[in-house]
Amino acid sequence: MLEIHRALRRSFDEATALVDGVADGDTKHATAVATQLNLISTALHAHHEGEDSRLWDTVTDRAPACVLHVDRMKRQHAGMLAHLEDLDRTLPAWRATATREAAEPIRSAIHGVSAAMAEHFPDEEATIVPVMEHVLTQREESWFGKHGRAATPKGQLWNMLGAILAAQPDGGAAWLKKNMPGPVALIWRWIGAPRYARFRAALEGRS
Repeated sequence: MLEIHRALRRSFDEATALVDGVADGDTKHATAVATQLNLISTALHAHHEGEDSRLWDTVTDRAPACVLHVDRMKRQHAGMLAHLEDLDRTLPAWRATATREAAEPIRSAIHGVSAAMAEHFPDEEATIVPVMEHVLTQREESWFGKHGRAATPKGQLWNMLGAILAAQPDGGAAWLKKNMPGPVALIWRWIGAPRYARFRAALEGRS
């Protein structure tokens, strides 16, 4: 959970600057940025849908003292969802036109999501994560990672992995060593990393 939080924070923190970096009418660049915004929106939706469906009732049942924390998490999810839905609804028009006017609701939605994350993530990490470590089995914890990967848009797994690695303090070397079998880490270096670099170049208007 902490790693996906870190990646989502970093991705939404840079999102407004990416939108602002698109020249008026440059739909090619807008498409690249919109692809990224769709990716991180989908990742956040999936992250919260997984918690809503599998985590809250489990925590409440196995750690009843956490019921007030869980109720607060649910309210925070609902508030963030409204901003995410605004982003999802307004993104297609900006992708198609890349106008400054169409970008305004995108910027507003990103700001809303970022503000909601700034409240929710630290709260969840302080009150829920320590409890999860005691009440969830390893198999139950693993489900959340599988759920997130299954929800990733087709063709975007390398880009999601790249975002997770880029958010690590050391750039991802320790994370790869800990979480990826040797052959998969090699595939990342040979195939995934170059693809992610090209994606980043397109995002930043360097291609």
